[in-house]
Order: sequence, then structure tokens, then C-alpha cells
Amino acid sequence: MDALSEALNAVRMTGAIFYHAECTAPWGFRVPHVRDVAHVLAPGTERLVSYHLVTEGRAVVCFAESTIPVSAGDVLIIPHGDAHTVSNGSPSKFVDSGGTLGRFLAGDLTTMRLGGGGETTRFVCGYFGCERHADKLFLAGLPLMIRINIRGDSAGEWLENSIRHLVSEAGCGRPGQSILLSKMAEALFIETLRRYMERLPAEQTGWLAGARDVVVGSALALMHRRPFHPWTIAELATEAGTSRSVLAQRFTLYLGEPPLAYLARWRLQLAARLLETTQQTVLQVASEVGYDSEAAFNRAFKREFGIPPGQFRKRASQSDPVEAERKTTARISA
Repeated sequence: MDALSEALNAVRMTGAIFYHAECTAPWGFRVPHVRDVAHVLAPGTERLVSYHLVTEGRAVVCFAESTIPVSAGDVLIIPHGDAHTVSNGSPSKFVDSGGTLGRFLAGDLTTMRLGGGGETTRFVCGYFGCERHADKLFLAGLPLMIRINIRGDSAGEWLENSIRHLVSEAGCGRPGQSILLSKMAEALFIETLRRYMERLPAEQTGWLAGARDVVVGSALALMHRRPFHPWTIAELATEAGTSRSVLAQRFTLYLGEPPLAYLARWRLQLAARLLETTQQTVLQVASEVGYDSEAAFNRAFKREFGIPPGQFRKRASQSDPVEAERKTTARISA
């Protein structure tokens, strides 16, 4: 049972590399909070996570209340998209990286160069997009940043070399370049997350720690693989190879709630997705996520999201310009 794979499948990840930087000391650039550039980077994407991969040299990454040195082979994931600076030496000014995004998003992946001619540092920078459900899963409880070095073993070296090769090909116009970069960005994030998960201390709690636990991880994988199955605590415990009491105790220890409460919330998240992305009626959505009664579904949905499902769908449609334009066009055509 692999809870992380099931969760990653459930949130439809996308990845991208948006620039390659070659910097010579002294140099520095500012990275704005991801919420300030999300509409440019990935319009319509609900959740963005940014990252830096250092392929050569060293640098210092500064957040409002912490400073992190990074060196070649380090991957720095910023789960919550906090603003920060990246530098080496004492630059006279910091370049605003947010102001250069348009060129890279237009398909120009040529190397960004800056600095004073000293020690060289090279970066590959990008982001991962996913649905907001990730905040309840593998992004839950993550710190300000995650730093993992991927050098020292064949898997990490292969991944880094593959990304470096693809970036070096940027601008050559070969077919499939964009999707290859996207898939490698996703692979980099997943590999970093796996390594972070493996290194969590034994006493750590939270979603990733629970996914690592044999008992809790098995139950999580089952619920994410078949969320609409009418699970009971007894059936989950049997499938996970443990007793009901042990499963309930360990699940609550790691996740802060019993298994079936977690499952109920996850089903409602999936229901919200169906309301946003399909034309199914509320009754059909309720049935698909395991509710026998539309009234019961409405009550549960309102407890979770603060508004009934019909109003949720209407609000989601109004906030989606593509959907709003589609509906307007349909009315005009009619």
C-alpha cells in the first residue's frame, strides 16, 4: 500500500520549469510570494509550490525570519510560496525575478544571467501546481521550506542530470520539450518529498508521517484508492492487518481524527471537485461520493464548506472566467 502515490494521483499535479539562472558573485534576486504571481504562472491552478534546484555553486536563501545556505545538489521546496531572496555575496541591488516571468512563460528558456563576474552558481527554478486538496494531504503541516540534497546516489544523480540536459536543450525547438520539462519537475518534487518523508523523526505526526506508518499508511492508501467504498473501521483494520482499536488509536495519533471522519471529509473534497468540473446534479454527486440521501449530503457539505452544494457550484462557476465565458457564449447561441 502506497498512500503517497494514491494521494498524488488524487490531486492532479502539474509541474513546470520556468527559468534557468547562471549567477556570478556578487548577485541576488527577489522571489515574490507565489500568490502575487500565481495568476501569471498558472491561471486557474488552485495551489502552487515553488522550488529551486542548485546545480552548481552555492547561495543563501533568506526568508523573513530564517536564512538557509544551499549548495550544489540541494533542492529547496517552498511549500507555502513565501517570499524570499536568493544571493551570494553583497549585491548592490536585488533583481526582481517576478518582473522577468513573462519572457520565460512565453517559451523563452534561455539562461538568465546576472552578477559581478565572481564565483558561479547555477539554478533551475520552477513550480508545481495542484488542486487545493493537497493542503489536506501531503502539504499538510509542512514547514516554511524543505531542503534535500539529491546527490550521493544513482537515483538523485540521474534526476538532476536529466533536468540539466533538458534545460541545456532549451531553445532548440525539439518536439515534446515542454512536457518533458513538466514531467521532470513533477519527478523532482516527488523525489524530494519521498526523501523528506523518510527522514522524518520517529515522533513526528501529520499526514506524511502517517503515510509512512505501516498501519496508518495502509488505511490511507485504501481510502484514497477507493474513496466511495462503504468502508467500516472493521474492514479497514482487516485490510491493514491490524485490530480496530490499534487502527483508530494510531490514525488519530498521526492525523488528529478517526479514520472514518477523515474519509468523510475527503469524500466531500471529491464532491466539491465534481460540482466544479461536471454537470452532474447535486443528487448524482451525492450518490457518487457515497451518500444515500441528498439532504444528508447537503448538510454535510454545508458543514464542511459553509454553503450548500448548489451555491458552491454557482460561486465556483462565477469565479472561473473560462467557464463563465462558455456559459455566456451558450446563452448567446441559444
